[in-house]
Amino acid sequence: MRLLRGLSGIVAAGTVALMLVIVGTAVMAGRRDFPGPGVESVAWHVVVAVIAVAAQIYSDKRRGLAAFSGSAVVFIVAGLLLWTQWWS
Repeated sequence: MRLLRGLSGIVAAGTVALMLVIVGTAVMAGRRDFPGPGVESVAWHVVVAVIAVAAQIYSDKRRGLAAFSGSAVVFIVAGLLLWTQWWS
């Protein structure tokens, strides 16, 4: 279970890093007057990062099925973010 929680922690950190990149890009785009990610994309990234971090904290504080469920939420929301905002 520690391996799964470790992997989901890496994924949760990755969603936070992606969120920071998207927010930074949106700010730079606004200041330099060129098209950047829209409000919808920024909102998706912020919401998913918050959910992933919350689920990871939950997973780290629990054991057994509860820890597995928290890790699964991290993987699901990260996959949903990648699918809706990056691949489609």
